[in-house]
Amino acid sequence: MSLIATPNIDDHDAFYAELLAAHRGLTEAQSQALNAQLVLILANHIGDRQILREALELARAR
Repeated sequence: MSLIATPNIDDHDAFYAELLAAHRGLTEAQSQALNAQLVLILANHIGDRQILREALELARAR
């Protein structure tokens, strides 16, 4: 398995709106904590260290 780096979310605009809504009303520190928790939850769901390593490299390169 390799990292999917092309658009792969149904109705990505709606997801982006939900993501923004989750941050609404939070302080910067709370927003950063939410992002960190989301990353860890999704990383746990993915579970594949190679995929996670590829994602880290891709995110850092952007």
